[in-house]
Amino acid sequence: MLVWAIVLAVPGAVAAQSQASVRVEENFRRAPNDVVIARLSPGTPLSVVNRDGNWMEVDVEGWVWLASLQASDSDFDIVVSVPEGENLRDAPSGRIIGRLEEGALLDELAREPGWVHVRRRGWIWSASVTQDSATATAPPVAPPAAATRASQPAAPRGPSAQPPQGFASVGGAGAPILTAPDGDTLAVAMARGDLEVVSREGNWARVRLEGWVWMPTSAQATADTSPSALVPDELTGDPSAHIGRVVSWSLQFISLERAEEIRTDFRRGEPFLLARFGGPEGPFVYVAVPPERLAEVEGIVPLERIRVTARIRTGASALTGTPIIDLLSLERSP
Repeated sequence: MLVWAIVLAVPGAVAAQSQASVRVEENFRRAPNDVVIARLSPGTPLSVVNRDGNWMEVDVEGWVWLASLQASDSDFDIVVSVPEGENLRDAPSGRIIGRLEEGALLDELAREPGWVHVRRRGWIWSASVTQDSATATAPPVAPPAAATRASQPAAPRGPSAQPPQGFASVGGAGAPILTAPDGDTLAVAMARGDLEVVSREGNWARVRLEGWVWMPTSAQATADTSPSALVPDELTGDPSAHIGRVVSWSLQFISLERAEEIRTDFRRGEPFLLARFGGPEGPFVYVAVPPERLAEVEGIVPLERIRVTARIRTGASALTGTPIIDLLSLERSP
């Protein structure tokens, strides 16, 4: 039976913990780029203890089936003893919030018949975490750069690798794209997205992904981040002419929506604000909300006035002809 060593002490841990949650399925590790303790599901609550560059040290709590545990002879109380690992749940027989690996060492908090309440401290890639804006003590994390994130090599094209397989769909639920089999999340493929399969290793497929990232040169960035004087009516005639420009608009909030599959300018399920430019008689505007700002907009009430700074995604959506902008910052009326 594999038993891991205890977590190494990391200097600089903060005393007060803030709350966060897992944004996309991600590995929970003993230390940055170290052994995987568990695979955590989206929505799993976390208590943030410390930050080290692009990594967060967090506490995770949950419930584990007693029969899958044994007493530990380490500084931890118990260890996952079954070869296939065990589910971590939010309550006895509750929702699965992660999958613990065999040998995962845990602290015991309490027991109920057949179940053990456990806690474990470890590390997670911070771009995969949404931090509670009400308790966050650190600035938002920038998206990861592939060069600094990929701590594990890509799956090799060895003798057992099969030849390229063409294109395949990831299915209706989408799928995380990992740095390597069982590696960290690099990106998330959209539901029913088609990816080019380069090779296969057992149940793993190595895929090639091409796309575009907004990455202006330094000169362009200086020019393009100052809000322009553009208004919605100036965007609809040529929807692509002003893509990427920054605007600062006064809007009247109507509702917080989730994009259906028919809205092809959005990711399926992507949150956005339905609002009117200027006031109740103004043209409609869609404001796409990034996951880390969702908690910030959930408290806005219908007809409330807000000012948003945002980047133009398109001057006219394919379905309704409404401008779509990507939220950068938001101010609520006093």
